[in-house]
Amino acid sequence: MPETSSTVATVLPSLVAQADRLVELGVHELAGLSADEVRAFAANASGADGGALLAVHPDRAPASALAPLLRREGKPGFVVVDMPDVDDFAPRAVELPDTPLYLVTDPSRGDDMANWSPEEALPALTEQGRTPFLLTEGIHWVLQQPAILERNRCFMTIGSRLRKPNGALDARTPAIWISNGTGRDGRERRNAPKVGWCWWGNRHTWLGFASATGRGL
Repeated sequence: MPETSSTVATVLPSLVAQADRLVELGVHELAGLSADEVRAFAANASGADGGALLAVHPDRAPASALAPLLRREGKPGFVVVDMPDVDDFAPRAVELPDTPLYLVTDPSRGDDMANWSPEEALPALTEQGRTPFLLTEGIHWVLQQPAILERNRCFMTIGSRLRKPNGALDARTPAIWISNGTGRDGRERRNAPKVGWCWWGNRHTWLGFASATGRGL
């Protein structure tokens, strides 16, 4: 079974630099935290520099607030119009630390799973001892490392799922990719970072599956 290694360099900035980046973008204010709290967490965190992503709990900073902070070629990120319920996509079979800030370790874009469906990818990731990214974690990753989002090399975040009122899981699964400026995106959004969705059972040659080895403090 293929591993989920990425073909792009995934060495992240130091945790202190990541904290500064979140403060620069105002993410701390979205989360109801002070700049000092974010910087202190990063300074005291146990994750090794270059191997961990600093993330804000989705209850503190939802995807709808984070997506517009993304930038590519000077264009802000956006959520597709047919995903008004984006913030209702919650962690599914994923355990998060009960803290406003936490670390996501050893992120991978999962290029080797391109052209797999989410339905196929999830058990494979579990077998490999990896955990799928949440949508908010994927956005944080692109905020810290914009180059991770490449044309034809984007990723899904299948750790976030929506449960319908009848208890069934919605067949949509979140993903982050680059808009072509077609359809309802609008031509002005061509090349902008895009938060959208794909069907649980469908395959896409240009979407891998972002995952990590774990989450912690």
